[in-house]
Amino acid sequence: MLKPSSQPEKSRSEPNANNGGGNESLIQVLVVDDNEPFRRIVRATLSRSPRLQIISEACDGLEGVEKAVELQPALIVLDIGLPKLNGIEAARRIRKLSPKSKILFLSQESSAEVVQAAMNLGAVGFVIKAHAAHDLPAALEAVLRDEQFISSTVRA
Repeated sequence: MLKPSSQPEKSRSEPNANNGGGNESLIQVLVVDDNEPFRRIVRATLSRSPRLQIISEACDGLEGVEKAVELQPALIVLDIGLPKLNGIEAARRIRKLSPKSKILFLSQESSAEVVQAAMNLGAVGFVIKAHAAHDLPAALEAVLRDEQFISSTVRA
């Protein structure tokens, strides 16, 4: 369950199922970030794509893993700097418990080592938060084409 200060969850249809609206290609998304204002930005960006549906949000790594297991979303937008369980460890657990979920990291971290560790977990992309306005839509388009995306501003 989201913390009291969070927005209510969106549709709770069956994981990865058609929501009855005739759009079989709807991609269900879980957003995991501890910063509510930033989650609002992510929600606004994701809502621009008619193929994406935010089905839930989480504000820490443990809650993110729990919701991934429960909902089995097609895509998880995951921060790395999370309380209770960092995003790298959360991704490790998610890979085992929800193996079909794709992970797109969205983080303040930009070192090549962190990005490599994230991508080694099978992530479909890595977006630097400072460049999310430009890079997140491009990353989402890449994910929808089954391609990987890494922000160009990642430190070498």
